[in-house]
Amino acid sequence: MSKLIMVTGANGYIGKHVVDSLSRLDADVDVIAVDRSGSNTFSNSSHVRYIEGDILSSGFGSESIGAIPDVLLHLAWRNGFDHNASSHLDDMPNHYDFLMRAVDFGVKQVCGMGTMHEVGYWEGAIDETTPCNPQSLYGIGKNALRQAFFSYAKDRGVICQWIRGFYIYGDDINSNSIFGKLLRANAAGESKFPFTSGKNKYDFISVDDLAEQIAAVVMQDKINGIINCCSGVPVSLGDKIESFIEEHHLDIRLDYGAYPDRPYDSPAVWGDATKINSILEIA
Repeated sequence: MSKLIMVTGANGYIGKHVVDSLSRLDADVDVIAVDRSGSNTFSNSSHVRYIEGDILSSGFGSESIGAIPDVLLHLAWRNGFDHNASSHLDDMPNHYDFLMRAVDFGVKQVCGMGTMHEVGYWEGAIDETTPCNPQSLYGIGKNALRQAFFSYAKDRGVICQWIRGFYIYGDDINSNSIFGKLLRANAAGESKFPFTSGKNKYDFISVDDLAEQIAAVVMQDKINGIINCCSGVPVSLGDKIESFIEEHHLDIRLDYGAYPDRPYDSPAVWGDATKINSILEIA
């Protein structure tokens, strides 16, 4: 029997890669790809059905998609690269309402997209027991949604999964990450790129690897709760960006120290990859 997976934010930076990863699986999987705007970029796949709709609208429900999915993968989120946009708090109640409605409609497995920024300042490896003290509106919004939804779902027989993303790169021309900004600055003919000290160490993962990890998470229901999707290896920001410049043959150099390091970024933070590695072993 085919597994039906609904993916929100399907046209987003991460979403389109996840839908592609799911559609390429050998397993019997059908995907309902939902986004509030944009064209259907999945028309070449017979296993993907695209629906344009606003999942945060109270009128969006099972009748909007014509089915109750086996799994809901909730990736939709505005302004993910602007950590202090007011939308992170403004939209949170609507995200919570959407997830509650999904459970009430009968969805039995729900996976949300979180972030390492739920934790806030932390030095060392992050796992599911690491205490959370978010320092940005983005982290606060994501952390609040996770806590609220897990509390709602715990007595309703729902499998809850929460993916923690770390520092994502790849498909950079379509992102607002530092990698995308660097490409655009180089294309504009700029010779210097304002930069921090570059000494902070982070856990970097390509968006393609991240998509494959997310697909593996939702295809199983034995390892649940908070799951880091990450490399598990800390690399300094300066080293990563210098390698990126070299690999892409960019004619631009980093202006170290032009920006201060953010106060909520620690000297070194990375994800504990134990759970995701276990999932990938059985995938």
